[in-house]
Amino acid sequence: MRVLMTVNTAWNIVNFRRPLVEHLLAAGHDVTVLAPADGAEQTLRQMGCAFVPLRMNAKGLSPVDGWRLMRRMKRAFQELNPDLVLSFTIKNNLFGALAAKSLRIAFIPNVTGLGTAFLSGPALQKVAETLYRRCFQDLPVVFFQNEDDQALFLERGLIRAHQARLLPGSGIDLQRFQATPLPADTPPVFLMIARLIRDKGVLEYARAARIVKQTVPQAQFRLLGPLGAENRTAIPPETVAEWSPRVDVDYLGETADVRPHIAAAHCVVLPSYREGAPRTLIEAAAMARPLIATDVPGCRAVVQNGVTGFLCQLQSAESLARSCQEFMALVPEQKRSMALASRQKMEREFDKSVVVSAYQQAIRDVTAK
Repeated sequence: MRVLMTVNTAWNIVNFRRPLVEHLLAAGHDVTVLAPADGAEQTLRQMGCAFVPLRMNAKGLSPVDGWRLMRRMKRAFQELNPDLVLSFTIKNNLFGALAAKSLRIAFIPNVTGLGTAFLSGPALQKVAETLYRRCFQDLPVVFFQNEDDQALFLERGLIRAHQARLLPGSGIDLQRFQATPLPADTPPVFLMIARLIRDKGVLEYARAARIVKQTVPQAQFRLLGPLGAENRTAIPPETVAEWSPRVDVDYLGETADVRPHIAAAHCVVLPSYREGAPRTLIEAAAMARPLIATDVPGCRAVVQNGVTGFLCQLQSAESLARSCQEFMALVPEQKRSMALASRQKMEREFDKSVVVSAYQQAIRDVTAK
């Protein structure tokens, strides 16, 4: 078949969907990626994919922008003539579904998260729900990455029960992200990996670091991830420039390979406001790291409180600081037990093969109709 994958960054396919792409190519399908060019397109071509650039505003909420994006996607679908479209990320899911429906092209979206619209008050959430209800109507399959998002869509009548299927995030390559021993019992190192946006809990992380360092000044709080995200809640660079490693966080910039940074940490932290399936926590757990995250959809699917890590209160630097202090109070054997439990949970529930198998079945179901 001719399979088209669409997403809001080419990088997303390379980093999160590689096992699925490799399976599709190995099965003999032609795979084309439709996404904004961001430097990852050469890697996609090396993998065996074709690449078509898509112009889109990832952070805009304008209805006019949405209509224009739908028209651009429809033109691309007409020119590429795929047998099937696999979609990821919010705007590609919504406006891609409309474009595919108008052309009678099979379309399978993956709800990788609900985004800012579901965190910005009831008015904007109502608009988002109306869009989802219209765009996802009559789609045969809608994938979700956590039970909370799936339940919300069903409760709100955005989809029907027979459409919903659950995935363990995007899956994890357990060979690439292998378990590594915790660092020697040196001063504790906490690591947060995320885009620097407010909704990831970056500001709470910085405030929690300051609280913890009042009593444990040698503790290290590291932050890894890109500045300048195309998001309305992006943290200004001048705010980051004011942070000091001695009293706040140590900003490490961004990297193409997070594994050395995870290996150097004792605990990985994500105080996000809401997630689909938090990739950074999944990668850290695969490398046998205890986790601290907020008790919100997505995060609580990965973190088992008291077993693989700790869950803290949403938007509370004080609660996050207490969780960090609780982790530091554990004896080495308790930390190692928590680390092992993290790895074992990934082996049981999050292996990439689970995702690939789910897509295999969905493709069979959709194309058989």
